[in-house]
Amino acid sequence: MGLSPREMLLCCIILTTIFLSTYAQTCSNYAFASNRVFSACNDLPVLNSFIHYTYNPSSQTLAIAYRVTNFDSSKWVAWAINPTSQGMAGSQALVAFQQSDGFIRVYTSPITGYSTQLAEGDLSFPVSDLSAINSNNNEVIIFATLGLNGTSTLNQVWQEGQLSGNAPTAHATSGDNIRSMGTLNVLSGQSASGSGAAGTSTKTRKRSIHGVLNAISWGIMMPLGAIIARYLRVFQSADPAWFYLHVTCQTSAYVIGVTGWATGIRLGSESPGIQFTSHRVIGIILFCVATLQVIALLVRPKKEHKHRIFWNIYHHLLGYSIIVLGIINIFKGFDILNPEKKWERAYTGVIIVLAIIAAIMEVYTWCVVIRRKKDANTEKLSNGNGYDNNGANGHYPYAQRTNGRV
Repeated sequence: MGLSPREMLLCCIILTTIFLSTYAQTCSNYAFASNRVFSACNDLPVLNSFIHYTYNPSSQTLAIAYRVTNFDSSKWVAWAINPTSQGMAGSQALVAFQQSDGFIRVYTSPITGYSTQLAEGDLSFPVSDLSAINSNNNEVIIFATLGLNGTSTLNQVWQEGQLSGNAPTAHATSGDNIRSMGTLNVLSGQSASGSGAAGTSTKTRKRSIHGVLNAISWGIMMPLGAIIARYLRVFQSADPAWFYLHVTCQTSAYVIGVTGWATGIRLGSESPGIQFTSHRVIGIILFCVATLQVIALLVRPKKEHKHRIFWNIYHHLLGYSIIVLGIINIFKGFDILNPEKKWERAYTGVIIVLAIIAAIMEVYTWCVVIRRKKDANTEKLSNGNGYDNNGANGHYPYAQRTNGRV
C-alpha cells in the first residue's frame, strides 16, 4: 500500500530530524560510558575533536578527556599544551593510536621540534591517570590529569597523522592540520580556536593577503600582459600603445608579486617547522626569474641591433616561464590555504577565459599576418618588373614578346 504525498513528506521530516540530531554532535550532550563527569567542554573547530575538562583550583590540576570521533585506526591522535607559545613545537603532548594487535597505546611526548615521529618522554609538568579507550562507535578518548602550576589560560594544540606500522609519522601541513590550535581558559570555560586567537588571526590575514597578491600579479596580470604584447602589436594602429600597456602591466604585476612574495617569506619565518617546500622553492625561482626579466628591460637593444634576436628569445623564454611557474604555484597555494572552493573556481574561470582569448587572438592574428604577406607578394609581382598592369603576373605585353610584330 503506497504512502500519500503528505505521509511521505512527514517521513522525510522525521528522518531528517533524526539524522541531524545524530550528526550534529556537541560535547554538552555527550555521556561517558564510564560515568565520568566533567564540569566544562568545548567543541574544537576542526579534526572532529572535543575537549572535556574539570579544573581544581585548590590542587591546580586539570582532569581532561580528549575525544576524537570518526576515528581511523590507521591514524594517531594527540592533544597537547604548549607552555611557551602557540604551535606544535614546544608542546607537551598526549598521544594515542591503535596498534596492529588492536590495543590502544597512549603515552606522553615532549615535542622539541618537527620530526617524523612522536618520541615518548616525560613532560614538563606532572601527568597522572593517563589512559585511552576506543569505543564501539569509532571514537578514541584520551584521559589524563595534568598539574598546571597555577596556569589557567593554556595554549592548546590537537593533531592527527598517519601511522607507519606502529610508529606515528609527520602530520599534514595544510588544511585543518594547521588550524588545530587555540587557547583554553580553564577558569572561564572559554576557548578560542586558531582563527580566533589574535596572533593566529593576524597570520591568517597575512596568508590571505599573500594569496590574493600572488593570484592577481603572477596569475592574472602577467598572462594578460603577455597577451597584450603578442597580439596587439600585430595591428599597426596599436603601435606604440601596445608596448606601453605591456610594460605597465608587467611592471605593476612584478611590484605586486614581489610584495606577495615578501609576505610569504615573512610567513615562513614566523612559522618554524611548517614547511611547504615545493611552494617555497617555486616562489623563490619565480622571484629570481622575474627580477632577471625586469633587469633585461634596462639593456634592451634597438630593433636594428644585430643582437636583438637573442634578446627576444631570452625575453620570451623567461616571460612564458614566469607565467607557467606562477599559475602552478597559485594552485599549490590553494591546496595549502584550503579556502572556500568558490575562490579556486573563480581563478580557474579567469585562466580559462584568458586561454580562450589567447586562442582566438592567435588564430585571428595569424590570419592577418598571412593575408598581409599574400597582399605583399601580389603587389611585388604586380610592380616588381617595372611594368604597368598589362604586365601583371610577370607576363610581357604581346607587342614586346613579338618584337613589335603583329
